[in-house]
Amino acid sequence: MKKNLFGKDLRLGILGGGQLGRMFIQEAVNYNISVHILENDFNAPSASLASPFTKGDIQNYDDVLAFGKDMDVLTIEIENVNIEALYELEKQGVTIYPQPRVLEIIKDKGLQKQFYIENDIPTSSFFLFDKNKEQDLATKLPFVQKLRTGGYDGQGVKIIKTEVDLNSLFDGLSIIEELIPFEKELSVIVARNEKGEIVSFQTVECEFNDANLVEFLFSPADISEELESRAIELAKEVIQKLDMVGILAVELFLTKDGKLLVNEVAPRPHNSGHHTIECNVTSQFSQHLRSILGLPLGSTEIIRYGAMVNLLGSENHTGKAIYNGLEEVMEIPSVYIHLYGKDITKPNRKMGHITVTGETLNEAKTKAKSIMNSVKITS
Repeated sequence: MKKNLFGKDLRLGILGGGQLGRMFIQEAVNYNISVHILENDFNAPSASLASPFTKGDIQNYDDVLAFGKDMDVLTIEIENVNIEALYELEKQGVTIYPQPRVLEIIKDKGLQKQFYIENDIPTSSFFLFDKNKEQDLATKLPFVQKLRTGGYDGQGVKIIKTEVDLNSLFDGLSIIEELIPFEKELSVIVARNEKGEIVSFQTVECEFNDANLVEFLFSPADISEELESRAIELAKEVIQKLDMVGILAVELFLTKDGKLLVNEVAPRPHNSGHHTIECNVTSQFSQHLRSILGLPLGSTEIIRYGAMVNLLGSENHTGKAIYNGLEEVMEIPSVYIHLYGKDITKPNRKMGHITVTGETLNEAKTKAKSIMNSVKITS
């Protein structure tokens, strides 16, 4: 007997309890769906909203197995989970989206890059690197080093430009990538359900800070219609070749000679899609929910232009968060504030975001840039 998707008997679980899980729960509530969370911290952003919240380690085999065995559908909000437990749960009949085989590829940047090469997906040149083995890197300068697993939000990435920088290489397994002199960094979010239906949001243009975190983004991107079409088709190609169910953020480089290269992907809702909550008919969180539950995918039509500013913890401030300037920002029309429920701020920690909408893209961008420095999160 098929479960009632819109009733309390459906057991939908998420591995991870950060802000992505929090915003997913806020969407699921609209469909009368309860969301179970597995997370190791009772103070996590999703903890107070989950129904229920289970304390456990998403990287621990036994914790994931115990949590997942009672779920009808299991999903993630971060890739760094115990894949072996997911394979076992899949054998036991638990529906898991994105699928464990997809997560196994994506969570390892080495396997992810090899997947692109094997499937003729354009990406930067690279090779696998182990610091414990002799490899002459001086001839490869400049380049980007990325840890194969565990890196996120700008962590696990280093730009190596000089021979002096070679002294600060990461230990452990990594990849060495060609340093691309890109024109723009773009992102396309696509969703695919179990029927194979695929829909895409509009291309987003991202601007990063010195810590390699998205600081400001806007949609649609300031690119030609031809490039927009190519970016969307490339993102659809990636999710189709992965044969993945769920939502996928495809990060792209637009090179100075007009080529599009896949940088990396995230098989979950993504920072570059938060504006869809206010700016599109269907948000990325609703789309993720629809895709993993086998529901019809929603319209991605733009209802208003938007730009988003990440609220990051200020430098030299660690402790109980104090939000300075929020009331002044709230006086500006068409400003939407999302705080993530994190009590403690740290330098560059994502504490929330602000979406600004406008009748035109220029209006939204201008307002967003004017408030970028208006809110300071101190301790």
